[in-house]
Amino acid sequence: MSDGSDVMVFVLIISAVIGLVTAFLGSIAGLGGGVILVPSLLFLYQISDAFSWATPQKIVGISLVVMIFTGLSSAISYMKSRRVDFKSGGIFLLGSIPGSIVGSYLVQFLGTERFSILFGILMLLVSMMFFIPRKKRAANNMAAKGFHRSMEIDGHTYNYSYSVVIGCLLAFSVGMMSGLFGIGGGSLMVPAMILLFGFPAHIATATSMFMIFFMSISSSITHIYLGHVDWLYTLAFIPGAYIGGTLGARVNRHLKGKYVEWVLRGLLFLIAFRLIWQGLG
Repeated sequence: MSDGSDVMVFVLIISAVIGLVTAFLGSIAGLGGGVILVPSLLFLYQISDAFSWATPQKIVGISLVVMIFTGLSSAISYMKSRRVDFKSGGIFLLGSIPGSIVGSYLVQFLGTERFSILFGILMLLVSMMFFIPRKKRAANNMAAKGFHRSMEIDGHTYNYSYSVVIGCLLAFSVGMMSGLFGIGGGSLMVPAMILLFGFPAHIATATSMFMIFFMSISSSITHIYLGHVDWLYTLAFIPGAYIGGTLGARVNRHLKGKYVEWVLRGLLFLIAFRLIWQGLG
């Protein structure tokens, strides 16, 4: 086997492993895996000639196509356990899908260093959101203005409400960040649902994965049209992403809501620090 073939096999194996690990961790926290996959490829681009093909545009394109399968496998698992808020997910998709198309178009104007720094700052801000004290929601929260939801998980009924207009506007911004950075939107939407709208962590993560499936489809179509998807490398990520998404959703069902939030905090902070350091280096 030639050296070129050896390098290609190495790249494909590493890609498959990254797809499995990122989808597993991303599905547990409702992130979709993009917040781990994107910085992983950016790091490999910096240290290995074998990943010299991994420009920000191609990384984002690969991430979004892979997240279709992560979102699909995770969403199916979450739907079986009845944790997906379909009505809220549908409302948020009205804003996030157009936003994801806009973001997918804008990514072509970013270079690697600027992309890393902006992505890192975004992740740092999101991780810090989880340390903001939130107000306790009263049991009669259903009387508040907005769209009211009530869901039962494991014998416990959760009530929460939010403004549909604010939800759609927020989802548009999240969708734009998703298309721009290839992160699926979960890293932004899950904290927003938990902190701003009072979603329980388990419902937020499950609903996020449901949304990520559809957002990733719309974003991927735009990136494919713009020529940002390298299919050889993309296909290497998909099997691991599907398996990892299913396993992550199963693990999530056995974790308490507060532990899911701590997973979110830790992952986002570490990724943010690494990206900013990489972009400034």
